Amino acid sequence: MSTELKFALPAGVATGVGSMPGTDARETAKSVIGSLEAFPHLPELPARGPGADMIGRTAGLLVEMYARVEPSGWRFGDRPGRDTRRAWSWMREDLDAVEEFAQGHEGLLKVQAVGPWTLAAALELRNGEAVLSDPGACRDLAESLAEGLRGHLADVRRRVPGARVALQLDEPSLTAVLRGQVKSASGYRTHRAVDRAVAEGALRTVLGAAGDSPVVVHSCAPEVPFALLRRTGVAGISFDFALLTERDGEQIGEAVEEGTALFAGVVPGTDAALSDPAGSVMGVRTLWRRLGLAPGTLSESLVITPACGLAGASPAYARAALAHCARAARSLADNPE
Repeated sequence: MSTELKFALPAGVATGVGSMPGTDARETAKSVIGSLEAFPHLPELPARGPGADMIGRTAGLLVEMYARVEPSGWRFGDRPGRDTRRAWSWMREDLDAVEEFAQGHEGLLKVQAVGPWTLAAALELRNGEAVLSDPGACRDLAESLAEGLRGHLADVRRRVPGARVALQLDEPSLTAVLRGQVKSASGYRTHRAVDRAVAEGALRTVLGAAGDSPVVVHSCAPEVPFALLRRTGVAGISFDFALLTERDGEQIGEAVEEGTALFAGVVPGTDAALSDPAGSVMGVRTLWRRLGLAPGTLSESLVITPACGLAGASPAYARAALAHCARAARSLADNPE
């Protein structure tokens, strides 16, 4: 590769995307850390209800901005209420569990939060419209999120002092935001497309809060804006491998040449028959050869993940999927050609 990797990875590593089935934080943390020894993640358990879902969970990290659940979704209010306190409680429970089972861990550890644009598309202002409808509110949201993540990452580093903490920003709505495809509250129109320079600026604001922690942006939606994300300086891009187009492949080649790590979702996120681990990464090997990338860089530039979160899977399948990801990643390191 022409440049050094922005994200120093052990060869042949796997991680999870974030969400898991069930409601038991301790049991889930134990399972995740046991399955993904080199690169575990902080599990999210949305089945517990409001405040454990991805939007409510991240809303609970915001500084001096508070949201509550309305029939239409999460809406900003004047003060922290029951829903915000519930989000804080779930997060403490999850962090306590990871702290317990990750004692002595000295490798990578990933935490996840919703990125500024998916959050702006999902959270509502007091008038019921999305934050996305107000450019000033979008800026305030990005700054609040950045401040909240700064404190959150510091807390994780204190709890697991030997870990190298990485941050994943979930941005499944980013493409829709850039294309003006996010519907208004009435459903009869869409919000204006966000200028790409503005989108990059908000992402950089949040990236700046991570400090020394490498940042990965994840989207399991089609047509991930690889070029835009590369320009923001992210260390890695996470995506559903099955949704890649030919044009995406070319952008992936450019990303690898620039030193951007790829998090390839190759294992189904819901219950499915699992092929042998080597078969799961065959498509990745084929893409690498087609792009003319050096085979020896594959296992050092790539992290294997499920295609998306595992909240919709059965507990047994979720455990099997993470173990399968770990075996598939090892197969890349053991057989680089």
